[in-house]
Amino acid sequence: MTIAYNHVVTRIRPQIIAANYNVMNERGGNCYAVVKADAYGHGLAEVAKVLAEAGARTMAVGTVGEALELLGTGFGGRVVALLGAQLPEDFEAAAREGIVCFCARREQLAKLSEAGLRLGRRVPVALKFDTGMRRLGFVPEAVGEVLETVTALAGIEVVMVASHLAVADEPAEEAFVQEQATRFETVVSFLRAAGLRFEATLANSAAVLAYPKLRLDGQRPGISLYGGNPFWGTDKEQLGCCLRQAMETETRIYQVHPLKKGETISYGRTFTAERDMRVAVIGAGYADAWSRGLSGRGQVLVHGRRAPVVGRVCMQMTAVDVTLVPEAAAGDAVWLLGGPGQGHIRVEELASWWGTISYEVYCLLGLNRREYVLDSPGENA
Repeated sequence: MTIAYNHVVTRIRPQIIAANYNVMNERGGNCYAVVKADAYGHGLAEVAKVLAEAGARTMAVGTVGEALELLGTGFGGRVVALLGAQLPEDFEAAAREGIVCFCARREQLAKLSEAGLRLGRRVPVALKFDTGMRRLGFVPEAVGEVLETVTALAGIEVVMVASHLAVADEPAEEAFVQEQATRFETVVSFLRAAGLRFEATLANSAAVLAYPKLRLDGQRPGISLYGGNPFWGTDKEQLGCCLRQAMETETRIYQVHPLKKGETISYGRTFTAERDMRVAVIGAGYADAWSRGLSGRGQVLVHGRRAPVVGRVCMQMTAVDVTLVPEAAAGDAVWLLGGPGQGHIRVEELASWWGTISYEVYCLLGLNRREYVLDSPGENA
């Protein structure tokens, strides 16, 4: 029996994810839905189901192991492993199941070819080129050597050529985006001139929204599927305004009590009341993936109004100022993310208080107990 050690619930509305996918696919034309890391904390099986129903024919995960999990959900389309085959057992599994592995090293290509020959088939692969991210990938200058390698390996078939943009979500960095795009186009042109036939993919969520010329043959939206606006807080924010948040996280109030002027609260006595006030102790803390970094910085939603965090976030409790929410009482709902009304908390807001990005917020809050809601949500869900 699983023991619920907290009272935090993360609710997911899969239909919103499907709607976001449709928005991005209409713009891009051939979106590979990125569902890596348990669909950014939203749940791989549930998200894959609704995306397949929405028409997604290609989905991208991280590891080969996660690709096998995705196939185990019944998804019958093409599966891409963005991290490629890394473990010894990955190569045989990828070859057997036809998983398209991003390949950034020659030995990966060779091992996949060997596995394919053993099985009597050609294994589909994606060539990953590093055009400026400086993580994984062949450098563009080595494209000739890469071509020689893949031409000599009878057990693989290049079906995709990819790169990844480093700053597509930063309007001030457009020049570097274009620099990466130019490097990638050089690689793609060289390989196609040599006779290879493949899909070229470069665009992430931000590029799909802001750089139409970079959409190419396939696009890889991730954060946008879950309602994150890659341009939130910038002069391009309007480009992602149609995306809706699919996740909300709720807990409850444990106790409400007065805090007199001059009194302190929580560990370290980092907060001293400057006036008489009312505080609510809520059931959320860093054990619930609600960061200690929100101490004295974060906000929650109580009865449609924002309540700021006071003092340090504890392992399973946090104090918030509910002086302006006189009806707040023990047992009431508290939203850490999302919530009803105009005061709903956007993932980007929470990330800014946290000192991180929306991706991390989703992945971490998604570790809590999840519920899936199939109703028709309001505008701020």
